[in-house]
Amino acid sequence: MSRRKTPVTATQRPGNTRPPPSVHDGAGRPPRAPAPRQHRPAAQPLTRATARPGTRPTHPRLNGTNGTRRPMSTPHLPTLVAVAHGSRDPRALTTVKALLDRVRELRPGLPVRLGHIELNAPLLTDTLAGLPEGDAVLVPLLLSRGHHVKHDLPGAAATAPHLRVRVAAPLGPHPLLVEALHARLIEAGWRTAYGTSRSTGVVLAAAGSRDPDSAADTRRTARLLSERLGGVPVVPAYASAAAPTVQGAIRALTAQGRHRIAVASYFTAPGLFATRSAAAAPRLAAAPLGPHPALARLVLHRYDQALATAPLTTGPSQLVTV
Repeated sequence: MSRRKTPVTATQRPGNTRPPPSVHDGAGRPPRAPAPRQHRPAAQPLTRATARPGTRPTHPRLNGTNGTRRPMSTPHLPTLVAVAHGSRDPRALTTVKALLDRVRELRPGLPVRLGHIELNAPLLTDTLAGLPEGDAVLVPLLLSRGHHVKHDLPGAAATAPHLRVRVAAPLGPHPLLVEALHARLIEAGWRTAYGTSRSTGVVLAAAGSRDPDSAADTRRTARLLSERLGGVPVVPAYASAAAPTVQGAIRALTAQGRHRIAVASYFTAPGLFATRSAAAAPRLAAAPLGPHPALARLVLHRYDQALATAPLTTGPSQLVTV
């Protein structure tokens, strides 16, 4: 009867004097007291919650507007409240709504509301009253400083103590407005070649205001538009409250030998003043700015600019005009 051979392990081979491995040490060394482990901290995952115990991790995603990462559980965005003047012309409300649709397309997820100073519903005070407690930015769809921006908008905000409110700057003057004005002139038949002609001129027809800051803003836009048109004279004119009138500006250009005159409509939407100004044009009359893409971008720029001016705070309404 044969005897089963026991396998020879490495420690039993001749010449192998290495002690058998300890059951406590996988490397064949005698057991030692465990030393404190030292290690470099691992890279922290982007989704780690660090606020306080019990915080659920947030998962980053790309911001659709600027490509930066932001957590999915972002705080509620301040409401953008676009403030239109209001008009009895039914085209005005349709135009403003189309503009705000473009704004929403450019910034999905941003709460956008509309309020009017007068003549149209919803009025600004009603819009603010209907907002939940939180933060709001009033973006005037007005093209210069004046009584509405300086007094009416802060006054409306004061009627909503449940909100923390900023009042953004008016849309003008700004190069994006000039981009929209130029595009509307081209649509009306303006040709680039007119920029080298001594017989051309443009009247920038605006609503008008008794506030000198409003006139200064309109003059600034006129200079920017003149540069955009290659040096063609652009004369600011007003439908009310200031001089010269549109007709007066046309006569002044005609007296200088400029007979090919276009009227640029410096209005956000159709209305009485825009219609009267266009009717005075001897040749070309551009349409109001309306839902032009540049205007939608400018609305968002003013909103972002207001938010960057100062941090939102808790408590009564914070009126920060930028």
